[in-house]
Amino acid sequence: MAEIVPFDRREGFLWFDGKLVPWADAKIHVLTHGLHYASCVFEGVRLYSGRVYKLQEHTKRLFTSAEILGMKIPYTEQDIEAATIAVCRAQGYEDAYIRPVVWRGSEQMSVAAPKSRIHVAIGVWQWPTMFDAAAKLKGVRLEISKWRRPAPDTAPTQAKAAGLYMICTMSKHDAESRGYADAMMLDYRGYVAEATGANIFFAENGKLHTPIADCFLNGITRQSVIALARARQIPVIVRHIRPEELAGFEECFVTGSAAEVTPVSEIGPYTFKPGRLCEAMMHAYQADVRAPVSEVVLDKAS
Repeated sequence: MAEIVPFDRREGFLWFDGKLVPWADAKIHVLTHGLHYASCVFEGVRLYSGRVYKLQEHTKRLFTSAEILGMKIPYTEQDIEAATIAVCRAQGYEDAYIRPVVWRGSEQMSVAAPKSRIHVAIGVWQWPTMFDAAAKLKGVRLEISKWRRPAPDTAPTQAKAAGLYMICTMSKHDAESRGYADAMMLDYRGYVAEATGANIFFAENGKLHTPIADCFLNGITRQSVIALARARQIPVIVRHIRPEELAGFEECFVTGSAAEVTPVSEIGPYTFKPGRLCEAMMHAYQADVRAPVSEVVLDKAS
């Protein structure tokens, strides 16, 4: 197994509060509000063949998430899009994962911190796939988490906020300790919600079914996959799904910027066989993300 290089020891550059800085110099103080009180939002974006996929959509959602948490980003959306391109160029990758992050700083250390400065950073690194490549081809195994996605009136569920991922980390750690790749979470009502970092789809009789995203993120990859499926005359039914219904589905896959389109072979006691629809959506998504019309092309000569 290759040695894992800690993120604070990697090389290159990050965009940090308005400028490119050496990777090792991108530091914050331990008494930072974002660390202690989860006043932090972020995005997960992909660079494919030198092109940033859905950059405008991700940037808009970053600003929406920050607004929900009462944080005003001190840059425009266009500034952040330009910064994303700049740091991608500085790192020089053809394919990579991009992480913009916004957080409250260290000016105040209490629950309320209205005078804390809002910071923004963008990191880029190589991350081929969220799941093991060999396991991904035959379908990953998920268990059912004991933790549920919260109700919209108990948490900012439409923000990609760091605090909402605490139960995701706990669920995924628990699943991995038992040999699973990930966990599927139910929502506060007991309906199927999502995996810990990806939305979920099921296939039955040539149709796709996916949960209503009313208490978790309507993922940008999810939206892309729905559009790609419908463009191919594959019906997509968005509805509440009860966990016992999983017994009747033939195929299953998860979607996300990190997960891309990954087939699922097992969720707790339910089994699936990756087939025609899984394969069709994997190919359709890969063709879309690498199409010449993707949003931003990095100029190799610059």
